[in-house]
Amino acid sequence: MLSLERVTKIYRLGAFGLKKLVAVRDVSFEIGEREIVSLIGESGSGKSTIGKLILRLIPLTSGTIRFEGMDISAMNSRCLKDYYRKVQGVFQDPFASFNPIFKADRIFRMVHDEFYPKMGAREWSEKVEGALRAVGLNPPDVLNKFPHQLSGGQLQRFLVARALLLDIRLLVADEIISMLDASTRVDVLNLLADLRARGLSILFITHDLSLGYYISDRAIILYRGRIAEMGPTERVYNRPLHPYTEMLMESVPRLDRKWEEEIRVEREGDAAISAVAGCVYAGRCPKAMDICTQQEPELREAETGHFVACWAK
Repeated sequence: MLSLERVTKIYRLGAFGLKKLVAVRDVSFEIGEREIVSLIGESGSGKSTIGKLILRLIPLTSGTIRFEGMDISAMNSRCLKDYYRKVQGVFQDPFASFNPIFKADRIFRMVHDEFYPKMGAREWSEKVEGALRAVGLNPPDVLNKFPHQLSGGQLQRFLVARALLLDIRLLVADEIISMLDASTRVDVLNLLADLRARGLSILFITHDLSLGYYISDRAIILYRGRIAEMGPTERVYNRPLHPYTEMLMESVPRLDRKWEEEIRVEREGDAAISAVAGCVYAGRCPKAMDICTQQEPELREAETGHFVACWAK
């Protein structure tokens, strides 16, 4: 459904744009029908930039993004409007998507005026109520309310319901549960899984390894704008090939070990940490020297779709 081919995004910095920041470099992956793909990485790794590129909120520097075979960067305004009927995004802070002086359901009227101007009031009302029920909300409880009268979880569901009004096929979910409490997080994750069962594809952007494991079919590990490793979620998590992925897995807090024990184990292993000359992951890979000297770069297991990048370049 969606494919990224050697996508790169460079930001120009400084008063005259003489400096540059490479936010995303040579990223390529695909999202298929009814598939949830987790894009996982620490802050500053380029996750949100990729989401904005897919939604065409910012322009590409180089590379190609295709949706159903069509290059989205070449779309005119008419094609772009049709694109947004099929592809929508929901972002991290639900309160930032609402104007506090207007009632929250104003976002539904905006969709009506832009995409369904000829639809009658009664038919539209039924469509809105159906979308709200699809995301687990009771229309009488949440309509005609201001944003401050609704919880963060309810506002996030509002945004997902807005996307459903357009009968979308791909949802870009950028850290949509990072600001929610633990009980609400599971509800929203289960909602995404339910939407996938109804035919929706989802790019789930997160920095939380456990959330990515819970929800996704495939996982992509991103570091400094590059893909370090990607493949079926079970395989990437249980048999990581890249030293950076291994480091991420080892960094997850454990219920059977206290913080003081973690610090002691980490210090005991400091002597083994070394870097490979020219490695873009140097300094963050505790096992870089051991693995880089023993494995071939660009390792790919075609039968499983498990891929690990060449980290010596």
